[in-house]
Amino acid sequence: MIPKSFIQDLLNRLDIVDVVERYVPLKKAGANYAACCPFHNEKSPSFTVSQSKQFYHCFGCGAHGTAISFVMEYAGMGFVDAVEDLARNLGIEVPQERNNNNEVAHKVAPDLYEVMLQATRYYREQLKASPRAIDYLKNRGLSGEIAARFGIGYSPEGWQNLAAAFPDYQSANLTQTGLVIVNEDDKRYDRFRDRIMFPIINVRGQCIGFGGRVLDKGEPKYLNSPETVLFEKGHELYGLFQGQKAIRNQQRVLVVEGYMDVVALAQHGVDYAVATLGTATTSFHVQKLMRLTDHIIFSFDGDKAGQKAAWRALENALPYLQDGKRISYLFLPVEHDPDSFIREYGHDEFEQRVQDAMPLSTYLLREISVGLDLRTAEGRNQLLQSAKPLLSAITAPTTALLLRKEVAVLAGVSQAELEALYQVSPVARAPRAAPAKVKRAQVSSTLQLLLQCLLAKPELAREISDEWQGEGAEAEALQDLLAVLRENDYAISSAVLTQSLQGTPHERIITQAQTEMLNWGDAFDVEGEFAGVLGKLADTERVQRFQHLQARFAQVGLANLSDEERAQYMQLMRPINKQ
Repeated sequence: MIPKSFIQDLLNRLDIVDVVERYVPLKKAGANYAACCPFHNEKSPSFTVSQSKQFYHCFGCGAHGTAISFVMEYAGMGFVDAVEDLARNLGIEVPQERNNNNEVAHKVAPDLYEVMLQATRYYREQLKASPRAIDYLKNRGLSGEIAARFGIGYSPEGWQNLAAAFPDYQSANLTQTGLVIVNEDDKRYDRFRDRIMFPIINVRGQCIGFGGRVLDKGEPKYLNSPETVLFEKGHELYGLFQGQKAIRNQQRVLVVEGYMDVVALAQHGVDYAVATLGTATTSFHVQKLMRLTDHIIFSFDGDKAGQKAAWRALENALPYLQDGKRISYLFLPVEHDPDSFIREYGHDEFEQRVQDAMPLSTYLLREISVGLDLRTAEGRNQLLQSAKPLLSAITAPTTALLLRKEVAVLAGVSQAELEALYQVSPVARAPRAAPAKVKRAQVSSTLQLLLQCLLAKPELAREISDEWQGEGAEAEALQDLLAVLRENDYAISSAVLTQSLQGTPHERIITQAQTEMLNWGDAFDVEGEFAGVLGKLADTERVQRFQHLQARFAQVGLANLSDEERAQYMQLMRPINKQ
C-alpha cells in the first residue's frame, strides 16, 4: 500500500491545471480554466478546472475530482497506477508500506519493464526475418502499418532463442516476467516458440505481457503470459492503449474475445475495440471501461463458449451499471467472429451491426425468460426466481427501477409486490409534501456554506468545537470532514481533503458544494462568511436549547428543573427577549 502521507505530499506538489493540460488544452475563463469535456462529446465548453481549489467539474456530465481522479478517469488507470504516473512525472519515487513481516507489498522493479521492452524489440526483428510469419499476417489481411502500430512480432522455433536477446539467459528477470520457463530438471526454455507475438501494453504504454498465436494448427491456439508482478489478466485489456483516443472520441468501446479480432477490426477502420486476455470479462474490466466511455458493446462468438462469456460479462457488469451509460450485445452469425465478419462484409456492414446491438435490458429479459411458459404460474415463478439475484445486484437507481417494472409486468405482479418478494427497498417512492419548516431549510443552507468554507480553507475548522453536532446529510458530511481534519491536525490542503472524501457516502454532497464554489468571485470573503455561519449556528443552537428547556418548564414547572437547567433557562431568556 502507498502511505497516506505520500498521497498528501503528492497532491500538495501537483497543480491540477498542469496535470489536465497534459491531456486537454485549457483556456482561462475568469478565475478558472475551461475546455470541452474529455469525458463526453460537446461543442460548448462545460468542463471547468479550478486552480485555487484544485478540482475539476463538468457541468454537462458531472465528472468531478482531483488530479488523481482525473488521471484515473482519463487514462482508465487504477488508483495506484495513477499515483505512480503522477509521481513519475514529478520525478519522485512512490514509497511502499511494509506488512507485518516487514516486506514491501507488490513493488515492481523498473528493470522488468525494460526486459519486456527488449523482448518486444527482439520479436519484432524476428518477424522481419521470417517470410512465413509475414505471409501469415498478409493472408489475414494485415498491413505493415497495423502490425507496427500494435508492435506485432514473431517468436522463432527453438528452445532458447531469447538467449540471443539476453546475454544473461539465467537471469531471474526472465522467469519473473514469464518469458522463460524452468522445468523440474532446472533446465530453461522459452515460453513462446513459433508464434505470432502480440505485446500487451498497459495504459501507460509499457509492455507487461504477451499473447502468442500459432501460425499453423497446434494447441493451445493462443498462449498468454502467466500472471506476474507486471501482468494481471483480470485487470488488463488488449488494445486499450492503442484504442484510447478513438474510444473517447466515439464514446463507445467494443469488447471482443481475441487479439486478431482487435487487430483485424483496426485494419478495417474500427479502432475502438479491445479484447479480454484469455479470461472472462471481470468487474475490473467493466469499471475501467466505464471510466473511459458511455457505451460498452460486448461482441463474443456465437458458439456456446461465446454465449457463456456474454452472460458472464452481464453478471459482472450489473453491480457497476450507471444511469446514463449503456451496455449492449452484438451477436454475429454462429459461423463468424468479428475478424472473419468484417473481412467478408466490410466496415459499413459491421458498423451497422454495432448500431443495432441488443441493449443489456433486452438481453437479460430474453435470457431469463427463454424456455419458460409465462402463461403458467410455474413459468412466472421460475422467471421471478431467475431474475432475483440479477435485479438485486443493480445499484443504478433508474436502471434498477425500469428493469424491476419490466420483470414485474412479465411475471404478472406489481412492482411493489416484486420488491416485497425480493425484500429490497423500493427504488422510488411516491413523492411526499415536505414539512413547512422554513428554519430547517435555512439550517441546511447554512451547513452547506460552512462545508464550502472548510473545503476552501480547511484550517478554519480549528474554530469549530469538537462537541459540535448536527442533523441531516450535510451535517454527517461535515462530521466526517472534521474527522479527517482532526486526524491530520488541521494541516491538510483542499485537494487532499477532497481526495479523502471521494468514494464515501458524502461524495455527492461534497461535489455539489464544490460546484457552487466555482461561482465564487475573487473578492469572496471566506473568513467573513465562515464567521457569519458560526454565528448563525450558535444562534440556532441557543434557540433550540431554549425551546427544549421551555418544553421542560411547561411540563414540570420551574421549581422541578435542575439547578443547571434553571440557570440555563434564565440565561437564555435574556437574548431571546431582546430579539
